[in-house]
Amino acid sequence: MTHVWQDIRPSPIAGKWYPGDPGHLAAAVDEYIDHALVAPLAGRLIGLLSPHAGHRYSGPVAGYAFKALQQQTPEVDVVALIGPSHYPYDAAAVTSAHEAYQTPLGMIPVDRASLDTLGKSVPLGCVRKDPEHSLEIILPFLQRILGEFRLIPVALIDQSTTMSERLGHALADVLAGQKALLVASSDLSHFYPQAVANVLDRVVLDAVAAYDAAGVIRAEEDQRGFACGRGAIASVMVASHDLNADAAQVVGYGTSGDVTGDYQQVV
Repeated sequence: MTHVWQDIRPSPIAGKWYPGDPGHLAAAVDEYIDHALVAPLAGRLIGLLSPHAGHRYSGPVAGYAFKALQQQTPEVDVVALIGPSHYPYDAAAVTSAHEAYQTPLGMIPVDRASLDTLGKSVPLGCVRKDPEHSLEIILPFLQRILGEFRLIPVALIDQSTTMSERLGHALADVLAGQKALLVASSDLSHFYPQAVANVLDRVVLDAVAAYDAAGVIRAEEDQRGFACGRGAIASVMVASHDLNADAAQVVGYGTSGDVTGDYQQVV
């Protein structure tokens, strides 16, 4: 039986931040993944971190994360996708009020039951027709590797350590016993020269590699490194730890300068 979605979130970025044509989008995503050279991970991948600029800029780096996932031929029924909100809301975190997300590659149902359970532990506002790109930009990669899955989308406004730990533990409770994947969406420093960006970004990546969730947020607080989705990264690290992840590995890194050749101001 085919489900007919009645309440679909309209995409504000398809055809702008990534190709709007299904064939072109699928081919581009596949190429990013195919070009990434990643040694197979030693253990099971529970969570990953991927950037969220337009695919032209973020796609080559996202390819590394999703290549690591693809190599494990995963069976995933539900994905918790956590990113920052680039727009202000009167809430600590927001999720979609729609029944499904849409990309040119098809519909992705929102896991309303899991969100209802999550909302009992974490305050979640519900928004409609949101303009947020940090979650949607990653969906085509998930669709190409996983096919069909349910989505738990959360965009954070409050990216404090307290909120990140609260959300992380709550996500783990919701996902326990399910065939689940956690995904954090974040870019790193913005608009510094390449040499400066490399130093700032290394502080955050070192905290990730050390599995130091609080350290990711502390880097920003201390102005030693920056990640617009620091709370999303920390939340996914906390949840992954609760779900038995015991190590993190950085498999790829790059800046917009690597794509444009302009190293004066990079992301």
